[in-house]
Amino acid sequence: MPFVMIARDKPDSLSLRMATRDAHLAYAEDTGVVMFGGPLLSDEGEMRGSMAVLDVADRAAALEWSKNDPYAKAGLFSDVEISAWKRVMG
Repeated sequence: MPFVMIARDKPDSLSLRMATRDAHLAYAEDTGVVMFGGPLLSDEGEMRGSMAVLDVADRAAALEWSKNDPYAKAGLFSDVEISAWKRVMG
């Protein structure tokens, strides 16, 4: 079942994001549950958060995935929202 994760970075944390980005991308690839995703951007085009649609069994699995994300383990996020998601378009 698809779940969307929306995570917002803490202020002034771009350097932490960049330092952990390779580990985050490897985690997303290795776990094989990310349907699609990418960074949230400021109006200036700077990365300021993350969005991923996860194909997992349930909300608990989505929460577990988000907690084990290297970004989360590094303390990058100020908040994380997980919600069930239904594809209607695209």
